[in-house]
Amino acid sequence: MEPISLETRIQDPAFGEKLTRLYGAEGAEAARTRCAAAIAGFTKTFESLPEALFSAPGRTELGGNHTDHQHGRVLAASVDLDILAAAAPNQSGMIRVQSQGYPLIVVDLHELTPKPEEENTSAALIRGVAARFAALGCPLQSAGLDAYLTSNVPGGSGLSSSAAFEVLVGTMLNELFFGGKCSAVEIAQIGQYAENVFFGKPCGLMDETASSVGGVVAIDFADTEHPVVERIDLDLHAAGYALCILNSGAGHADLTGEYAAITDELKAVCRCFGKEVLREVPEADFLAALPQVRKTAGDRAVNRAFHFYGENQRALDQARALKDGDVERFLELVRQSGRSSAMYLQNVIPTGQTVGQELMVTIALCECLLEGRGAVRVHGGGFGGTAQAFVPLDMLARFKEQTEAVLGQGSCHIVTIRPEGGVRLA
Repeated sequence: MEPISLETRIQDPAFGEKLTRLYGAEGAEAARTRCAAAIAGFTKTFESLPEALFSAPGRTELGGNHTDHQHGRVLAASVDLDILAAAAPNQSGMIRVQSQGYPLIVVDLHELTPKPEEENTSAALIRGVAARFAALGCPLQSAGLDAYLTSNVPGGSGLSSSAAFEVLVGTMLNELFFGGKCSAVEIAQIGQYAENVFFGKPCGLMDETASSVGGVVAIDFADTEHPVVERIDLDLHAAGYALCILNSGAGHADLTGEYAAITDELKAVCRCFGKEVLREVPEADFLAALPQVRKTAGDRAVNRAFHFYGENQRALDQARALKDGDVERFLELVRQSGRSSAMYLQNVIPTGQTVGQELMVTIALCECLLEGRGAVRVHGGGFGGTAQAFVPLDMLARFKEQTEAVLGQGSCHIVTIRPEGGVRLA
């Protein structure tokens, strides 16, 4: 019997039910259209038929701003924007990835060491993910993969398209060549390894975990080899709110030094105690040694440490509020988080910028329009990128219209929380 083609399988009612679960009733048909486009793109690019469809979502950080790299607690969620891939093994010893609108990427699976010339490129992420799978025993070098990707995760949106990309590649390799041996958390760890070692960005593990596990997740990174991940139910719409991600108009380009300064300064604090991360330094010890820490690490480092201790507790309190169904308490903690990030972590305005303060203007605008309701805060890494706003449903249309009048059409993304992370669709 001939295998059923993907074109036929995506028309099956059961496939439609899967799409409805992931994208909601309104987004399911658009997702099916994107699946068909990915299949067509694969066929045209590689002159063969794909065998499988995969998806990995973007993520939104709900709590725990810059706590993950200090082995702290976070609260995050996958969203209904994702990267879709049509894929098939090719037995060439190469991974070939065609992202819609971009040049073809070819990675030789016999060369799985970091390449300096690939830093900050998608090729580095592919090579890094493949290298880690090979080290775990996945028989990749006798294999190969073709994939055609289409994404609706906006670049620079703070929804972490890079983590979605890593998780997508990891999910494809895990399913097609490794028998699904890696858990969702392990795929996230593989993605982080690729980003740290091959891509050259010192990121924590939150983005990849949220994208890979899916839904709303409270994560404790005290033991990064075995993070504690707890799923939490949250229906924002039923609670009367929409989740908006607002593009400030300032990108993330040339901000690696700002992000690295946060981790470098917190390491300077940790060195005062002979530790590697702040999670290992009790807050009482930090406070007792504050005069010496200020002299050794500097006051901005001290303020950033104050943020970590407060934010680490807030992430725990936010998770408890959601488990208790207390959305108003959760939103008050979101507001506190935003103030702490701006005042103590200082990741809203790039160092020395006086004319270009797009992200702070975005936050100020949202606070003005919300009139004390909902909440707004910096979203993700900061310094540029996006703000996150929880907007009462009765204000949503006006909020979107007025923010986009200032920030530009399409700058306000209304997202919903997706119940699954990286997944094989068909």
